[in-house]
Amino acid sequence: MSKGIRNFVIFAIAMAVSWLVGASVPPTWTVEQIALDVHTDDAGKLYYIYREKPAYFDAVSLAKAQLHPDKIHGSSETPPIKEEFVKEMRDGQTMYSKFIAKHHWGYWSLLPAAVAVILCWLTREPVTALLGGIVAGALILTRYDFTGEVLIPSLSTTNAATILVLYLWLLGGLMGIWARTGAAQAFAEFMTVHFVRGPKSAKLVAWMLGVIFFQGGTVSTVLVGTTVKPLADKENISHEELAYIVDSTASPIASQLAFNAWPGYVQAFIFVSGVSFLATEADRLIFFFKSVPFCFYAIFAVLGTFLLSIEKPLFLGKQLKAAVKRSRETGQLDADGADPLSAKELQGSNVPEGYKPHVLEFFLPLGALIAIAIGTFIVNGSPNVLWAFGIALLLAAGMALAKGMSLKDIVAGFQDGLKGVVLGSVILLLAITIGGISKETGGGTFLVEQLGSSIPYFLLPVLLQLLTMIIAFSTGTSWGTYAVAFPLAMPLAWAVATANGLSHPELFMTLCFATVIDGSVYGDQCSPISDTTVLSSMCTGCDLMDHVKTQIPQASIAAGLAAICWTVIAVFTA
Repeated sequence: MSKGIRNFVIFAIAMAVSWLVGASVPPTWTVEQIALDVHTDDAGKLYYIYREKPAYFDAVSLAKAQLHPDKIHGSSETPPIKEEFVKEMRDGQTMYSKFIAKHHWGYWSLLPAAVAVILCWLTREPVTALLGGIVAGALILTRYDFTGEVLIPSLSTTNAATILVLYLWLLGGLMGIWARTGAAQAFAEFMTVHFVRGPKSAKLVAWMLGVIFFQGGTVSTVLVGTTVKPLADKENISHEELAYIVDSTASPIASQLAFNAWPGYVQAFIFVSGVSFLATEADRLIFFFKSVPFCFYAIFAVLGTFLLSIEKPLFLGKQLKAAVKRSRETGQLDADGADPLSAKELQGSNVPEGYKPHVLEFFLPLGALIAIAIGTFIVNGSPNVLWAFGIALLLAAGMALAKGMSLKDIVAGFQDGLKGVVLGSVILLLAITIGGISKETGGGTFLVEQLGSSIPYFLLPVLLQLLTMIIAFSTGTSWGTYAVAFPLAMPLAWAVATANGLSHPELFMTLCFATVIDGSVYGDQCSPISDTTVLSSMCTGCDLMDHVKTQIPQASIAAGLAAICWTVIAVFTA
C-alpha cells in the first residue's frame, strides 16, 4: 500500500469515527468550580480581578444554583445555563465561586487533536492535517455546515483579524522590504565583521536575543527569528537548529523573567479559599515570582539551547545531530524534501540595480519596533505589537524612499513579503481554529477529570506536569491550559498537602504550580498546532514538522530532568 493510499485510509477512518461519535455518543456534562477572591466597591457591588480589570457579578446561594455539581456532574442533559456565580457559607465565612458548565466526549474528545498530530506526522503537510483535525471536531460537535458553522465563526474573530494584520501584512511586509532593500543582508554582514566568527557565535547571538526579548510567545519568536535568520544562514546554521533556539528561548524565558503579562493572567486562576499566602492579588503575584526558581523545565530548556549555541550540548537528538552535520558540511540549511514555511521570496535579497543597502535600514526599524513594544508594555501592561510592527514597516519603507528607491520597488518588496508568509499565516489561522474546536469537544476538561485526589503526594507534581503537557500539546496553547488546569491543580495540591500533614505545604504548592507552568510550556512548544511552533518555523524558514521532530527530543530531556528535580524536592517536603 502506497503512503498516499495509507494516509487517505487513516483520514477516512478518522472522519467516519468522528461522525459516529457525534451522531451516537451524547456528551457528558460537568461543572468546573473556580474559587474567587472577591472585593466590594464603594457602592457595595461585588467584583473580582480578572486580567487586571474588575469583573462585577451577582451570586446565588449554593442551594439555589442551577449548576449545582450534584445536579449536573455526569449528566448527559444540557444544563439551562453555562455559567453561574455562587455563594456558600464555610467556617462562618461567605465564600464565592464561579461555576462553569463544560462537556466532553470522554477519550473521543482528544480525537480532533490526535487526527491533526498524526496526519502532520505522516504527511508532513500541516494545512491538510489541521483541516482534518478541524473536520473531525466539527463532526463530533455535529456541525455539518463546515464553512458556515466552523471556519467563518473562527476566522471572523478579532484574534484571526489580528493574525492577518500582524503576521501577514505587517510582519510579511517588513520582511519583504528588508529583503528588497538588502537591509537583512547588510545586518548579517555587519554582525559578521564586528561580532560573529562562525556558527557558534552566530547561535550565541540568537540565544542572547531570545533572553533579551523576554516578553515571550509570539513577540520573542518573531523578533529573534527575523533578526537572526540572515546571520544564521550566512554561517550555515541549519534551520532546525535556529528554530529550536528561537522556540526554546521564548516561553521558557518569559516564565523565568516574568516581568510581562504572565503573572497578571495566571494569578486569577490560583486563588484557594482558606490559603493565607494566596489570599490577595498581591500575595498571588508574590507566589508567582517565588515559583520561578522551581520552574526547572524552563531552566533546563534555556540551558540546553545555550549549550547548543556554544556547541557543547549534553544531548542531541538523532535528527538534530544530522541537521547540524548536513548544514556545516554541505551548506544545505533544510533537509531533503523539506517544505519551509518561509517562501523563496524571503530567502535572499532582490535589491534594485544602483541601490546601496545600509545596516541602519535594519537597525532603526528594529530599534523602533523594540522601543514601542517595551514602551507600550510599561505604560499599558502589555505590548502593542501592532503599533510596533506598523511603525517599523513605515520607517523601513520611508528610509528606502528617502534613499531613492522607487515606490514601485517598495510595493513589489511588500508583495514578496506577503507571499513569503502567506502559508504560515494560513497555518496559524487553522491552528487557532483547531485549538477552539479541541476546547469545545472538552479534551482538556476530560483529562483534568481523570486526576484523582487519592494519589501519593510525591507523585502529584509529575502527574500535573504530564497532564498539562498532554492538554497543551493537544490544544496548542499554554495560556489556555492554565485556565483549564490551575482551578483543579491548586486546590488539589493544598488538599493533598494538608491530608498528608506536610511540614512545608507552601513549598509543595509552589512545586505543583511550577509543574503546571512548565508542563504547559512544554506541550505548547512541542505541539505542531501551536502558534509559537508555527511562528518559530515561519520566521526561521524551517519545515514545520522538521522543527517539531528535532525539538521534541531536546525538550523531553529537559522535561525529564525537571520531573526528577520536582519529585526529589517533593519527597523532602514531608
